[in-house]
Amino acid sequence: MKGNRRPMGARGQMALGFVLFALATAALLWVFQLFLLAPMYKAIKTYEAKSISDALVRQLESPGLSDAAYELCGKTGANIYVFDSYGRGHVRWKYSFKESLASGLGQREAASFFDQVNLLGGSYTEIFQPVLPKAGSPKLLVYAVTARSGGGDWLVVVEVEITMLNSTVDTLLVQLACITLILAPLGIFFAAFIPGRIAGPLAEINESAKLLGKGDYSVRFVRKGAREVSELAETLNFVAGELSKAEALRRELLANVSHDLRTPLTMIKGYGEVMRDLPGENTPENVQIIIDEAERLNDLVNDLLDLSRMEAGVLSLSKERFNLTESIREILRRYDKLADFSFPFDAREDVYVAADRLKISQVIYNLVNNAVNYAGEDKTVALRQEVKEGRVRVCVTDRGQGIPADKLRDIWDRYYKVDREHRRAQVGTGLGLSIVKSILDLHKGTYGVISELGQGSTFWFELDVAKEEG
Repeated sequence: MKGNRRPMGARGQMALGFVLFALATAALLWVFQLFLLAPMYKAIKTYEAKSISDALVRQLESPGLSDAAYELCGKTGANIYVFDSYGRGHVRWKYSFKESLASGLGQREAASFFDQVNLLGGSYTEIFQPVLPKAGSPKLLVYAVTARSGGGDWLVVVEVEITMLNSTVDTLLVQLACITLILAPLGIFFAAFIPGRIAGPLAEINESAKLLGKGDYSVRFVRKGAREVSELAETLNFVAGELSKAEALRRELLANVSHDLRTPLTMIKGYGEVMRDLPGENTPENVQIIIDEAERLNDLVNDLLDLSRMEAGVLSLSKERFNLTESIREILRRYDKLADFSFPFDAREDVYVAADRLKISQVIYNLVNNAVNYAGEDKTVALRQEVKEGRVRVCVTDRGQGIPADKLRDIWDRYYKVDREHRRAQVGTGLGLSIVKSILDLHKGTYGVISELGQGSTFWFELDVAKEEG
């Protein structure tokens, strides 16, 4: 069907464009030379005669009228005549024309000509053939205009010679034929060469993009051709890399979520079956394990929901001015139940911020949880608060194994694990750093990590210090 016709490709469109351009150029040249050369030449000569007459009209009351006419006659090669309304000639300057119409006008003919020009609106233009035409004889363009000056009426007549254009037109036609013969092969050459050079790389990119659309993220786009095409290939290579990374993270996310959901469910099911089947196993300790695993499962689901809402932009902030330092102290008091862990906190002053108290508490919880999971043998997680230039920085440091430099950018991705092991965390759900990133992005805060292998890691974030309430 007509509606299903595939549009012409870029190469075909460019080739057609070059051919049409060459044809249009040749056609315009032929039209201008065959049909517009004579009218344009007449218009130019008419403008020349009008300019001479305008110069004379401005001199009609001047005693130097005759000198001005003589000078114009010598400069332009025109015949110049000035009559009054009674046909009396006041200025008659003839150049070297063998033929002149106005030179033979008597007083009566001149007066009649004056009336004729007036009836025509004050100006008159006509081209005349010589009385005795010969081969190569020029035509004569007569331009007459009436004017009023000094209480009298005047008739200014200017005669200019028009050269026969037949030989010129014949020469131009030969040139046009040669130009057309040159343009035709040039158009064909450009139509064959340039579109292939420009559209060829685009066609290759198009084929590679189809593979990318089918999920082949290993495809690479070749950089060649025009600068814009090369930049497009580079951009698509970046997109392919990001899609490949996103696909790997998606698969890892599914594996990790499946693992972290299955672990508490297996524990709940196992302890439930033990309590059902074995007498005396219905103990508070076993019940507490089931409750702890259910809470872990609930935390994981809540973190997934929170992260999805934050990334979708539907989670709003409830900002208030609160004591960030005291909030950190309260959170650390809740970690006292973790045996063998210590949480020193270095803060020289209490600092207030304007932020969502609950969300910032989540940030601190998740950073501390992450540090606990990767703490070193000393089981110390140190926190430090610094204030500089109107911003407060909170640092959480562990003395664990550290993070390789090439992994530092990836740790903020959901479920990214440096060691790629599905080991069960002591606390948290494995989504902590992704939640930290999303919350701080919502607050327009800054964050980062400093780490060295074997020396541990320091995670930090910064917020603006809130001004004191007046």
